[in-house]
Amino acid sequence: MLNKKHQDRFQIMMIICSALFIVLLGRLAYMQLFRTSYYAEQADGNRLRQSKLLATRGLIYDRHGKELVNNLPGYAIALQKRGNYDQEMLQRLSELLQIPLEDIQKKINESARYYEPIVLKSNINADLLAKIEEQRRYLPDVILQMQPIRNYIYHDFAVHMLGYVGEVSSYEIEHGLFKDVTTGSIVGKAGLEKYYDKLLRGQDGISMEEVDVAGNVVKHFDTVLPVQGKHLRLAIDYDLQNKLEVFIDQHLKMLRDSGIAPQARAAAVVALDPRSGAVRAMVSRPGYDPNWFVNGISVSNWNAINDDPNFPMNNKVITGEYPPGSTFKIVTGSAAFETNKVTVDEQIYDGGFHPLVPTMGNAGGEVLGWLTFIKGLAMSDNVYFYELGYRVGIDNIAKYARIYGFGKPTGIDLEGEGSGLVASKEVKRKIWNEDWRLGDTFNAAIGQGFNLATPLQLAVMLSCVANGGINYQPYIVDCVLNTDGTEYLRPQRRKGQHIDVSQRTIDYMREGMSATTEEGGTASYFDSLPKKVAGKTGTAENPHGRDHGLFVAYGPVDNPELVVVAIVEQGGYGSMAAGPIVYEAFEEYFRSRGWMPSEDKQDCK
Repeated sequence: MLNKKHQDRFQIMMIICSALFIVLLGRLAYMQLFRTSYYAEQADGNRLRQSKLLATRGLIYDRHGKELVNNLPGYAIALQKRGNYDQEMLQRLSELLQIPLEDIQKKINESARYYEPIVLKSNINADLLAKIEEQRRYLPDVILQMQPIRNYIYHDFAVHMLGYVGEVSSYEIEHGLFKDVTTGSIVGKAGLEKYYDKLLRGQDGISMEEVDVAGNVVKHFDTVLPVQGKHLRLAIDYDLQNKLEVFIDQHLKMLRDSGIAPQARAAAVVALDPRSGAVRAMVSRPGYDPNWFVNGISVSNWNAINDDPNFPMNNKVITGEYPPGSTFKIVTGSAAFETNKVTVDEQIYDGGFHPLVPTMGNAGGEVLGWLTFIKGLAMSDNVYFYELGYRVGIDNIAKYARIYGFGKPTGIDLEGEGSGLVASKEVKRKIWNEDWRLGDTFNAAIGQGFNLATPLQLAVMLSCVANGGINYQPYIVDCVLNTDGTEYLRPQRRKGQHIDVSQRTIDYMREGMSATTEEGGTASYFDSLPKKVAGKTGTAENPHGRDHGLFVAYGPVDNPELVVVAIVEQGGYGSMAAGPIVYEAFEEYFRSRGWMPSEDKQDCK
């Protein structure tokens, strides 16, 4: 009886042991046959480390091959990707890097879906590098990454064109603002750096290393080398850009210090080739140093930018929308000639005001008497152009404004370009819900009222006059280069389109602008240049302070090679506020062509 009882227990134990053995054998078979790769990766994770090798961004040159943007060697501190991190190690790292622990944890959380190391700090200095190495045994998950650091050689030079770079944010990745990037990647944030980011960025590489328990490298495995990004060769001329930046800063200071324009702190200037649309210079003031953003901008530098009421980060050449003032009289004059509402020799009387709206007249009540079109444009007479506006009507003024390119972006290779605004009955109804009046037409005829234009749109309009009526798409990047300097591609641009304005009308505009820079015109001091330049002054009404001063010009008159547009915010009369900037631009350009004596170059700092 007892033996039978022991025998039954033994059989039960054998069954249980057999079942457990079968389960373990099945689990072992499953792991060996179906989960081999998974556990191999887990095992390798204890001894293998994958690091991203950041690609070097492409360089940026001016039109003559002068280097404007390059890269410097540097190191970044990163965390090897792990499921969990030792909190004591993270606290030690927080103290070394002077980064709050919660910020480090935030970066870890944001990178949860990615496998690349988590970059915590870029471009570390030698002292921090030494401290990290000294405490290496306490920081097993910390790695040092070689990292090319973007370097803007001339600091704020052409900053609004060139832009700046920074680390991609989780928001930008999640919303698809950048393609094929992961956390820690450096991307373009503004200007050309952003517009051509995919070409400039290149392709990152991968390095596989065997490490010991302390994180020290024991052995290197095969490496996929990074591929450097493409280079950009711009249409920009360094000497002209530099000359304008230096002069504009001096000129704005002079306007303030002299009391002529105490609030003149902002300006926008663009120079382009009317034969192609190539931008030779683009200056927006105030500016900032893009190097501030490369490694994360400091609080003090950000406050200096953010608290400036003149918006240093705005590229006023493409985003600033201003009343074009008397420079718009080219549009009104073109509309009048194209609709046969006036002849070039017809005289119109200026008695200081227009009889249909007696409250509207010339600045200071000036009376100029009988005027033909050429004299009326040269002297920028308001009453004469009120009469043309009355004859033509607002619909035709709006039509020819659009023909010259107003009311839509020019298509330049930069993001954020403004469209401006063309005055019309529809616009007033939409904004004010009011009927159109004759006084509105008068305002529109002289570039005031509802008209708004960017400096670049004015440059395109003027180019059409200078080149005989062809609208070229303005551009900054001439071509994209391979790393060996050979041409990779030329960005696609639309072909020049002839605007629907007759050559006769364009010739009248050119003749009137030429008279502006001669004796008796509003900018006769341009007559001292060695080559003839045609120009037009303008004053834009500003409800927030002193009027803005504008000046537009092209030259040489007999064979135009350069168009320059300048606006000085709260600068007052265009001839005094903006005219000297345009004059300086032509002096520099004429020197480069050998038409004036050379002078010592002054590099920007």
